[in-house]
Amino acid sequence: MSIEINLDVIMAQRKISLGELSQRVGISMANLSILKNNKARAIRFSTLEALCRELECSVGDIVSYVPEKATNNKQ
Repeated sequence: MSIEINLDVIMAQRKISLGELSQRVGISMANLSILKNNKARAIRFSTLEALCRELECSVGDIVSYVPEKATNNKQ
């Protein structure tokens, strides 16, 4: 996967639990856990906005692009 969600890192830095963040942003613990564990296939801008607001960070702190390893296939 080339897009990574670094929510677990930001939460650890801010010393905030999954339950507390869930309450503060209005997202279920199950859905927040999916994000935290980098299992999400999509995320709403409103969710990103709420996370950035509560964690006092930017989108780039939560979401990052990691290039996939180059393959030997040349086109």
